[in-house]
Amino acid sequence: MFKHILVPTDGSKLSVKTVKQAVKLAKAVGARITGFYATPDYSSTYYGDGYILRAPSAKTRAEATEKQARLCLSTIEVEAEVEKVPCEVMHVISDSPYQAIIDAAKKKKCDLIFMASHGRHGLSGLVLGSETHKVLIHSKIPVLVCR
Repeated sequence: MFKHILVPTDGSKLSVKTVKQAVKLAKAVGARITGFYATPDYSSTYYGDGYILRAPSAKTRAEATEKQARLCLSTIEVEAEVEKVPCEVMHVISDSPYQAIIDAAKKKKCDLIFMASHGRHGLSGLVLGSETHKVLIHSKIPVLVCR
């Protein structure tokens, strides 16, 4: 069965539900998990949900990015600790989250990607497209989708 599961998260409500399900699966099959969070590179201007924002300073951006990543990844760490499932976490900056997910799964030698069916909503979700859909299309590693 599966030995190492990559669990991407974006901090959404469905993503948190997915984390819980992934940890339960890992415990049931004796697998370990790697929690994963990809941050877009907001180096100049960010377009999100119809707004145009000036980017903050590099230091402020880095601090905010790290804080958001820690928040999202801590959910995975806590859930894994409660269930006594071996867990590590990984955070990268990437303008292509789906590719970062696939690359992380390969790098960590994961044999399953367990992810939510969707994350972002609104205009940013339409503009960015479905990262889950892109992972399903491009991954050679099995993908389990939680709805």
